[in-house]
Amino acid sequence: MRIHYGVEHVNTHTGLSIHNLMPAIKQHLAQSGIQNGVVTVCSRHTTTAITINEDESRLRDDIAAFFAKLVPASDRYLHNDIHLRDCPPDEPENAHSHLIAMLLGSSESIPLCNGELSLGQWQSVMLLELDGPRPRTVSIQIIGQ
Repeated sequence: MRIHYGVEHVNTHTGLSIHNLMPAIKQHLAQSGIQNGVVTVCSRHTTTAITINEDESRLRDDIAAFFAKLVPASDRYLHNDIHLRDCPPDEPENAHSHLIAMLLGSSESIPLCNGELSLGQWQSVMLLELDGPRPRTVSIQIIGQ
């Protein structure tokens, strides 16, 4: 069994933005030489998420609109009481971002079969930025043979 580990750096956009990680994952697959096993993709941040879905521009807009309705940034959240917390005064009011990240999760594991990710035709692994813009890191670990 072999293990390949790498870190990808992503500079995200304002608010909620979606970043397709497939080119980076495929690059790590090629570097690893591993043909069969599992690929785990994990965000290192509490206001981002990793998900598998279709990467289509109009769907990206629908995703942003859906989460804005489900967890409105304008609602009252205790986490946003910055003056009551031990944090820098320029800390953003981002409770909604934490809540969305919890709904989606911070990682995905994908089977690797004969050098290919076992994903459907329209599926992509994506990083969702929920509190941008920020520099973000995503770990990619490939385990197998």
